Amino acid sequence: MGNSIYKINKGIHKSIEFKGLKAQYIGLLGGGLLFLFILFAIMYITGISPIFCLVFVGGGGVGLFLSVFRMSARYGEFGLMKKLARRRIPKLLKINSRKLFVKS
Repeated sequence: MGNSIYKINKGIHKSIEFKGLKAQYIGLLGGGLLFLFILFAIMYITGISPIFCLVFVGGGGVGLFLSVFRMSARYGEFGLMKKLARRRIPKLLKINSRKLFVKS
């Protein structure tokens, strides 16, 4: 009974990874590419030179890829969310009344 015909899925609780991008960075890259596509369409429809549109959006795409891959390597899977959450923590709490601490 040693060999089973069923294979066990060992990566069941692992996060999504695609070409080195982890978790939310895939969505961030997808949203950025969608924005660049819409920007290209708007620029092309308004009559701006197609060569300029391609160069501008191509440069933006290269910058987007580099920055998203850099953030993925620097912060890891949850590091960017932790950094953004840390910004929301107040530096101090100021209470003007003792009513909260005094039992009435």
